[in-house]
Amino acid sequence: MTKEPPRPTQSELEILAVLWDAGPATVREVQHELEARRPTGYTTVLKLLQIMTEKGLVRRDERERAHRYAPKLPREKTEQQIVGDLLDRAFGGSSSRLVMRALSSRRASPEELERIRELLNEIEEGKE
Repeated sequence: MTKEPPRPTQSELEILAVLWDAGPATVREVQHELEARRPTGYTTVLKLLQIMTEKGLVRRDERERAHRYAPKLPREKTEQQIVGDLLDRAFGGSSSRLVMRALSSRRASPEELERIRELLNEIEEGKE
């Protein structure tokens, strides 16, 4: 039985988002992307990436002088883990309560609503 990596913190999720969008990156590259959103120190990003490596959230390629980091799991798998945890802890396992709360808290775009309809149709047809 393989152990799933721990749920990432908010700061770790921000770093993972950079890595998912940009692909494998150095500490400096990640720090540069985060800095565009809010002040973020190089040593802070370095320490977080070291912790994330120990936790099994990212892997480090040490073949070059500047190590490159990449997420261990794809975005979809991480999102699935987080939603599953939220579903169990906050909504008692009720998917409908989670979806209803999500859709009532923020307006979905027409494109998102269309994708939701498509997904519901696929589920009803047994494709998922």
